[in-house]
Amino acid sequence: MKKVVLAYSGGLDTTFCALHLTKDLGYEVHAVIVNTGGFSKEELATIEARAKTLGVASFHILEVLDIYYHEVIKFLVFGNVLKNATYPLSVSAERILQAKSLAEYAKSIGAKAVAHGSTGAGNDQVRFDMIFQTIVPDIEIITPIRDLKLSRQEEIEYLKKHGVSMNFEKAAYSINKGIWGTSVGGKETLTSSEFLPEEAWPTQVTETSPKEIKLTFVKGELKGVDGVVFENPVDAIQKVQAMAAPYGIGRDIHVGDTIIGIKGRVGFEAAAPIIIIKGHQLLEKHTLTKWQMFWKNQLSEFYGNHLHEGHYLDPVMRNLEAFLEDTQKYVTGDVRVLLQPYRFTLLGIESDHDLMSSKFGSYGEMNKGYTGEDVKGFTRILGNQTSIFHKVNSHD
Repeated sequence: MKKVVLAYSGGLDTTFCALHLTKDLGYEVHAVIVNTGGFSKEELATIEARAKTLGVASFHILEVLDIYYHEVIKFLVFGNVLKNATYPLSVSAERILQAKSLAEYAKSIGAKAVAHGSTGAGNDQVRFDMIFQTIVPDIEIITPIRDLKLSRQEEIEYLKKHGVSMNFEKAAYSINKGIWGTSVGGKETLTSSEFLPEEAWPTQVTETSPKEIKLTFVKGELKGVDGVVFENPVDAIQKVQAMAAPYGIGRDIHVGDTIIGIKGRVGFEAAAPIIIIKGHQLLEKHTLTKWQMFWKNQLSEFYGNHLHEGHYLDPVMRNLEAFLEDTQKYVTGDVRVLLQPYRFTLLGIESDHDLMSSKFGSYGEMNKGYTGEDVKGFTRILGNQTSIFHKVNSHD
């Protein structure tokens, strides 16, 4: 029997895939969950129990949270990456790491094929396939839902026919949870005009009293929250999430162009990612020069888009990561943030590397590094080319 590694989540699509690959195609199925922070221990135990009833040869959990941070999330923070100035790549970023981890696992066990449950209508099919064809180019990629063009009802009928017991009632909203945010899809996101109702959000608002918190960044990485130092930035992210999510912070709907060329909408809640990115960005405004900020903005947007569309393994991404990391040398300091229901306010920063130093002058009040005569000469030279242009072309 040929070995196949199946990207398994325990949902309808991957449950169908597991049974179809074993019973119909005769594969030795190795079901693998890549945990990027979206599953509790109880949920993982339930998913494992279900997988074993489907006849899989093995069930394996790849715990990759730390790898996910160091190889992906860290650079999303360094780049202040928000696609279309809104979305922190909650799902697309984790899909990249999941595909990469699955491909490496498939190589390690000598699998002849990899499989995933993506349909033919979304971005994930492209992300998984691109990573697989790069890391394991000689391994077959099997996509039963896409290739058989199956409807949800056809999958349900197949599973019932084979005696599979699970909750076949589709929830009103599709939820995908990870450490870098939770996506929410439902009937409203299929329209251009409707917003998700309160009950659709996974985290309900339970905090109403304003609360100020302090984020401590060291060379661009979040290392402290309210004076508590975390050796692992993952723990710091989870702390911010626990504090901010009950305020309903970080909710929004992302509208964007899919890889396959159609427009799409998806809701998301990402309290920690949004606060961390915005806090980090404010600290950079104080500690980086104008041209560092300019080029970071240009390159970060490309980096985010390239990752979102599945090009994580393009060598240019490592080049950009080297640039982004180098810019963080002096991005160290504290950011004060006020949490309130449905919003947050960046109050200010404190940093030994703050370039807004009163030693050199106070904006709009007094300068200490130059004279008025210096400014007159500077302005004359600065505007010289524009002045010449208008003099030469004044007859038009």
